Amino acid sequence: ELRRVLERVGRGQMGGSKALSDEREVMLRCIDSVCKSCATMQEQKIGALIVFERSTLLGEIADTGTMIDAQASTQLLSNVFFPKSPLHDGAVILREGRLLSAGCILPLTSNDSLNSSLGTRHRAAIGISETSDAAVVIVSEETGIISIAVNGELTRNYNMITLHEELNKLL
Repeated sequence: ELRRVLERVGRGQMGGSKALSDEREVMLRCIDSVCKSCATMQEQKIGALIVFERSTLLGEIADTGTMIDAQASTQLLSNVFFPKSPLHDGAVILREGRLLSAGCILPLTSNDSLNSSLGTRHRAAIGISETSDAAVVIVSEETGIISIAVNGELTRNYNMITLHEELNKLL
């Protein structure tokens, strides 16, 4: 976090409302892209695991995947999770509204009291949300249900509108 602040100072972005509004605009576009792609994947029952990095940096997790560093878009997210694509089984890490890495391996939760119907994707989402402050969106491949994991807790049954509202609150 300190390094990020120093980088902003070096670029002259501290205290500038323009920089803050630009960052917010990028995040809003990212949220829109995620919600649209999740709605499509929900309809087609395509599994997805999307990690929004917040204040806890996830560089080590991002390093387990393929570095992309591209603007998050509906098309890019849909392509990453398209079945049989090389990166579809892992998670994507989003940092400051950009797709940082894809195909990432997440730590699984050690919570044995979870519903047995929850698969590896959900257990990985809960796991990373237990070890960081990340917000994680999951689309179930089996049911198409959209869920969010935050602080080791899983909430389920989101649609495009409710997902958008919740991500705006969290991010």
